Amino acid sequence: MQELFRVEKRGGFLKLVESVLRMSGGQMEATALASLCGLSRPTILSYLEVLELTHVASVIRPFSGGGKRELVRQPKIYGFDTGFVAFARGWIDLRPDDCGILWEHLVLERLQADPLRPRVQYWRDKDRYEVDFVIPFGRNAVNAIECKWDASRFDPTNLRVFRASHPDGANFVVAANVQKPYTRDVGGLEVTFTGIDNENFATPAGGGATSEE
Repeated sequence: MQELFRVEKRGGFLKLVESVLRMSGGQMEATALASLCGLSRPTILSYLEVLELTHVASVIRPFSGGGKRELVRQPKIYGFDTGFVAFARGWIDLRPDDCGILWEHLVLERLQADPLRPRVQYWRDKDRYEVDFVIPFGRNAVNAIECKWDASRFDPTNLRVFRASHPDGANFVVAANVQKPYTRDVGGLEVTFTGIDNENFATPAGGGATSEE
């Protein structure tokens, strides 16, 4: 990277990589990150671009349909490898919550590997309701994707708030313990539960699941 992109501040750059892995899956604030790494904000932004180009990090930007309470500026950042993320955080024995965070990383990798290359974003409002990933398509439609280590722990509250402003599109819960996709009503929403190997959740059209009451 130093040779290809003229990374001059090696110490600060390595600190940035470590910081990205530690905060992976969370929201990123460039000014705070610059202070933490001892770099200027323009340098941080330049180095983050290097990390994106080399696929060391993915910056996922917020989706907004024009709602006044939707976040529009602060992106989320993900490290490139769940093993490195776990190591940077000092995780040896993984708890269920740890598995949930790492599972979100794997779902993102699956979305990014799709040959159609969907535009992956996330959604959050000022009341801290959040949808893990959203994929806009067409004129107003947007698919919503929630990542769960255990499908039984899915709470539709965040999705209901999102759909109040963006009603068009499919709803997916991608869970580690779902083998065969199925669709059912959850809190008045039609939600498809699927595993990570099912390609339908990564495409704009979605669908392809059986119905389960």
